[in-house]
Amino acid sequence: MRCHESIVELIGDTPLVRLRRLGEGLAPTIVAKLESFNPGGSAKDRIALRMIEAAERDGLLEPGGTVVEPTSGNTGVGLALVAQQRGYRCLFTCPDKVSPDKIAVLRAYGAEVRVCPAAVPVDHPDSYRSTAARLAAEIPGAFSPNQYANAANPESHYHTTGPEIWSQTEGRITHFVAGVGTGGTISGTGRFLKEVSGGRVRIIGADPHGSVYSGGTGRPYVVEGVGQPSLPASYDPDVPDRIVEVSDRDSVGLTRRLAREEGILTGGSGGMAVAAALEVARDCGPEDVVVVLVPDSGRGYLSKIFNDDWVERLGFAERPGTAPRVEDLLRRREQGREPVFVDPRETVANAVKLMRDRGLDHLLVSAAQPPVRLPEILGVLTGSGLAERLAHGPVGPGDEVAAHMSAPPPHVGVGQPAAEAAALLGRADVAVVVDGGLPCGVVTARDLLSLLA
Repeated sequence: MRCHESIVELIGDTPLVRLRRLGEGLAPTIVAKLESFNPGGSAKDRIALRMIEAAERDGLLEPGGTVVEPTSGNTGVGLALVAQQRGYRCLFTCPDKVSPDKIAVLRAYGAEVRVCPAAVPVDHPDSYRSTAARLAAEIPGAFSPNQYANAANPESHYHTTGPEIWSQTEGRITHFVAGVGTGGTISGTGRFLKEVSGGRVRIIGADPHGSVYSGGTGRPYVVEGVGQPSLPASYDPDVPDRIVEVSDRDSVGLTRRLAREEGILTGGSGGMAVAAALEVARDCGPEDVVVVLVPDSGRGYLSKIFNDDWVERLGFAERPGTAPRVEDLLRRREQGREPVFVDPRETVANAVKLMRDRGLDHLLVSAAQPPVRLPEILGVLTGSGLAERLAHGPVGPGDEVAAHMSAPPPHVGVGQPAAEAAALLGRADVAVVVDGGLPCGVVTARDLLSLLA
């Protein structure tokens, strides 16, 4: 019988496949390395195995111990897979933007999961990283692999992913493209490819708009599992030759196209990497070979990126049909498309003056600098809300806006039917309009009446 002794033995040796349709009209050969063929469904199986083996070798993880790790899902799956075979308990913390599908997979492998807010700073006590650190310190026999600073992370790719790609392309690879999250994949794979090719292979990182790798500050973005608010120790900034910034809109669009045109089901980070690879390929010649690493399967994103309603609500696509759309409401606004924000520390008196000067009956509340992201909207200040608070007690002109704002308003995609905005406005004073994952305006009942008139 040809039989493996454990599922862990199937990690690595993932295939390459040519992107014929997406690469049509471009000169180079473009191939994807499909890490979804790992048993846990992602490239993170590689680092999970090496990190646990290193911990066992160094005496950091003993029989009956607990593996505690902050993860957006895939690293947790890999760790759960390996730990399960070795008899360890697993406890993971995830940011709340992680899809329910991913969390369900972690629990299916027997792991415990704590969900934490994604929109708080990385050093906030409630962040998923801080929570994991606290749990690891509290639980006897706990070990936190800390993929962000664990040398076994990039080493796993240096010893497996890089050699595989070099062998599979028979040394013809000229460009390697990968999304940058913890930095382990691009640092380890890139370092090997540069060494074995004498520096000939170009290493390109793909990064979501807002992440630190492409010059951002780590502000929220939609795509999961990539980008960072700060440079982790597992990332070697000397390895990449170039970082390509990719918008959420392009990442989501390419992810859906990969499934429909190439039969490759992956997550948003895979679509982001392919978007970057296509940009790189436009400047390449017919002798070039561009290898893009597609890090995982799309089965963990069925409720998000492959859910038409989710895509439409975030303004990545519009609903087919001829019915009036939310964008038609925005065109009729006398004050234009842009939402108006007020800082939560601003006084109520100044906020009311701003509303009066702008002819508005609402202000969105955020402490962030524009362009404000959806998770950065802290609440909404409305004239009706202030009136209601006055009826139940004093509202001082020097009070901070934060003391009198209401919960963040619902959101609707710019391409959705106006009727769906009407349904939201039956329960709220205003609704935020989202285009490509970013707030682009606000609609009110007055706007609906204007459209009907």
